[in-house]
Amino acid sequence: MAAQVKSKQRVEEHGEVFTNEREVNAMLDMVKQETERIDSRFLEPACGDGNFLSEVLRRKLAVVTERYGKSQLEYERYTFVAVSSIYGVDILQDNVEECRERLYGIVKDTYEQQFKDDCRPEVLDSIRYLLSKNILCGDALTLTTSDGKPIVFPEWSLVMGSKVKRRDFTFAALLNVSTDMPTLDMAADEIDLDEMGKRIPKPIKEYPMTSFLEVAKYE
Repeated sequence: MAAQVKSKQRVEEHGEVFTNEREVNAMLDMVKQETERIDSRFLEPACGDGNFLSEVLRRKLAVVTERYGKSQLEYERYTFVAVSSIYGVDILQDNVEECRERLYGIVKDTYEQQFKDDCRPEVLDSIRYLLSKNILCGDALTLTTSDGKPIVFPEWSLVMGSKVKRRDFTFAALLNVSTDMPTLDMAADEIDLDEMGKRIPKPIKEYPMTSFLEVAKYE
């Protein structure tokens, strides 16, 4: 079992204590149906090195393998969907890097077990890019990144076969919608109202559709 504390200093300075595997699974079992829905989005606002997110990903990939394991293209597409639905924030950069690598390793190992020598490097490149955008270093309380900018999360939508649509939203706007409470870091033009008066977030940037294998070209 992984250690719950890296150092006393980190506990004192950041309150960093990792949740052990048994507790992670017990908590996720409370929303078991969502953890097994491939496109269900999860955000861990203090993700550490990924104890919760890694288990969510394993559960999602198990469903991908069961449903699409006989078709490599379908497996790749829905692996992309599974990873794209997982988000995390942590205040410590080393945790962020470890979390990204941990999630990437889970995808890589599962992919290679399923298709052995037929794995396509561009699929793994896309997964690594997703994780670089979805797992961020920042403060979920102030809604800012480590360099003081607003936290921005991309929404990835698989449309028209293997095409992906990306839209970026500030964390503040998404939080305001989910809680129906205003936040200090939210710009007025980041929220709109639908015909029923319900708050809906407005993307700060939209990207043209592209293949899920070429999302890194968005940069």
